[in-house]
Amino acid sequence: MKLNQPEAVLFIPDGQEQGSALSRTTELCIAAHQDDIEIMAYGPIVSCYGREDRWFTGVVVTDGAGSPRSGVYADCTDEAMKKIRAREQIEAATIGKYGAQFLLSYPSSHVKNAQNDDVIKELAEIIEICNPEVIYTHNFADKHDTHIAVAIRVIAAIRMLPKEKRPQKVYSLEVWRGLDWLCDEDKSVFDTSSHRNLASALLGVYDSQIAGGKGYDLAVLGRRTANATFCADHATDDSDSMAYGLDITPLMEDDSLDVTDYTVNYILKFKREVEDRIATFG
Repeated sequence: MKLNQPEAVLFIPDGQEQGSALSRTTELCIAAHQDDIEIMAYGPIVSCYGREDRWFTGVVVTDGAGSPRSGVYADCTDEAMKKIRAREQIEAATIGKYGAQFLLSYPSSHVKNAQNDDVIKELAEIIEICNPEVIYTHNFADKHDTHIAVAIRVIAAIRMLPKEKRPQKVYSLEVWRGLDWLCDEDKSVFDTSSHRNLASALLGVYDSQIAGGKGYDLAVLGRRTANATFCADHATDDSDSMAYGLDITPLMEDDSLDVTDYTVNYILKFKREVEDRIATFG
């Protein structure tokens, strides 16, 4: 397929022909930035790792130009940082044995502008070609503006497709806000305990972010460990590492559902749970 942006890349780690590489996709993760995939979607990544019947494909929508930087990266221009982050994402895709990795290379400002529908159309084309069983993206309660914009574009892209060409499930995942606040019955749990060396390696390739001032390598593994320990208050741990997601499949099944209402209803449900527990003992 032809990508829209002149700097966009489709990388296939095992050198498979493009059509067959994309059509084998079972899990598709659409994220805003280089490293978001490895932070939020390790569960589906490791579920496909080393298998021939399950394949993970990643999509990074933005060019990564606006990332914070310090240390040896302090003087990097935006153009230099874009190239560095693209190389890091390709390295992660290679280490993780992804089926394919898209780098769409849109400026963040372009993605956040609701008047630009070219991002939506390109994502719809990717989804149709890959035909995944499951799509993963950012959660709507995240606090990063570009993450929210990408998640909204993903839902719009899915809704462009006829029902028979849509995935079976869609999940939103944790990056710039965890999902431990969800009521327990609303949490989708992803086991991230296997291949811990792979989890560390995937995060560790992002030297521009870690050495550049953000300790994602420790923070992400710490969140997964905390999720596993604090998942159940009256039971021993079933896993030593897990990630949370929210099933947003209804937004794909019913095009009339409003994203804001759908998300806020979970917040209100949490509010009621807190109120009821306090009232019980107050």
